[in-house]
Amino acid sequence: MYTIGYDIGSSSVKIALVDQKSGKKIDVIQEPKDEMGMISIKPSWAEQDPDMWWKLVCVGTKNIIKKNNISSKEIIGIGISYQMHGLVLVDSEGKSLRNSIIWCDSRAVPIGQKAFEELGEDRCMSHLLNSPANFTASKLKWVIDNEPEIYEKIQNYMLPGDYIALKFSGEINSTINGLSEGILWDYKNLSPADWLMDYYGIDKSLTPNICENFKIQGKVCKKGSLESGLEIGTPIRYRAGDQPNNALSLNVFRPGEIAATGGTSGVVYALTSDNKSSEPQRINHFAHVNYSYENQILGKLLCINGAGILFRWLRNNTGANDYGTMNELAEKIAIGSNTLCVLPFGNGAERMLDNKNVGSKIVNLDFNIHNDAAIYRAALEGIAFAFVYGINILEKDGCEVGVIRAGNDNLFRSKIFSNTISTLINQKIEIYDTTGAVGAARAALINGNDFGAFKDFLSKNDLVGNFEPKTDKTDYIEAFNNWKIELEKNLTQTV
Repeated sequence: MYTIGYDIGSSSVKIALVDQKSGKKIDVIQEPKDEMGMISIKPSWAEQDPDMWWKLVCVGTKNIIKKNNISSKEIIGIGISYQMHGLVLVDSEGKSLRNSIIWCDSRAVPIGQKAFEELGEDRCMSHLLNSPANFTASKLKWVIDNEPEIYEKIQNYMLPGDYIALKFSGEINSTINGLSEGILWDYKNLSPADWLMDYYGIDKSLTPNICENFKIQGKVCKKGSLESGLEIGTPIRYRAGDQPNNALSLNVFRPGEIAATGGTSGVVYALTSDNKSSEPQRINHFAHVNYSYENQILGKLLCINGAGILFRWLRNNTGANDYGTMNELAEKIAIGSNTLCVLPFGNGAERMLDNKNVGSKIVNLDFNIHNDAAIYRAALEGIAFAFVYGINILEKDGCEVGVIRAGNDNLFRSKIFSNTISTLINQKIEIYDTTGAVGAARAALINGNDFGAFKDFLSKNDLVGNFEPKTDKTDYIEAFNNWKIELEKNLTQTV
């Protein structure tokens, strides 16, 4: 028997098949084979047709069943991960009324900023733990103001994962963690944020019913079965946004544990049970996948725009063959890169730097002693320092920092990168070879809050290796302090 997991991204839909008994990954496929497109009618707008997601889910489901020569009757559960903060609107028949306004669309930024100013920081932070910002609630307010004819037809608003669950089951519901991703959950009153909806003029009846994670959220209906190829009655047992799901995929369920991602941009997602924060702009807070009224586990999410994109830029512009060669050359250079310092922030404004755009800089370059290898090392150190800087922000905001778990991506495969972070925060880094779709499939096997088997699945199947803090930290600390000096110089010079 198997479970099936879906990861609804903005570039593709990934589908994973997992063995029920062992938790072993059987297969992962991607639809389409290249990338989905985005619709951008105006600058800073980004939309996608939610029915395109569903079509890809159906195609991928049939393909993975056929490829692995199994019967749909052998699939006993569904898990769904999805791109966060998107807005999907459906009518009384469950049909989408317009394209989804997805996570990277920024049209609602002024709406959220105005709400934050008028409602007040104290109220927003004590109840929402966030500014309304550019999240789902603010996007819905944009529809109210600009497309009133659409708003009048709405039966329910929802997140992207809720829509996929609807297409499978014919049922409309969401989760607490889903509402929190839209900044629609009141952590103080433990209920949907009705007062924010009143402020925005959102009819509270449009909020979906709340269902629990790790319990049956709906079952595949006749129409969902005909279109997807799954059997009628197959239960949906889990759904979550991509970053909380990434944490779940890495067995991050308890305060003090951290999930980190080192892709084009970086993400640090740290768990806490403290529902207070003094960081309305630099850190976002979401109900974690195992959040409950009795056990209020939150995810503190911090983004680093300038991360792997720097190393990719260097590969493309220095004639390097591949990342492996770059890492090997960098390892020949001493810690601190012979005083060479790189600020990696060349991918737009950085939220953790109070939305300042300090740019990327190479500092202390000496033509007589520095070469490509030194630049590679300084770049890896610079990105690692940015992660440490972000983790320090989380610590100051009341977050306990313990073990870091990360996927086996380009940055965390680098000894320089991982050793630098591990040593400076004095914590172990565990590397796992897993994906969001696999995590969602495994989550469909969790019964209630019994996470023991999930941990065993991960340890037995996906653990790649560990990085332990170095005993001698002197050179690492000196290099980090020199980097911070350069960063602070640039922060004072940037408006």
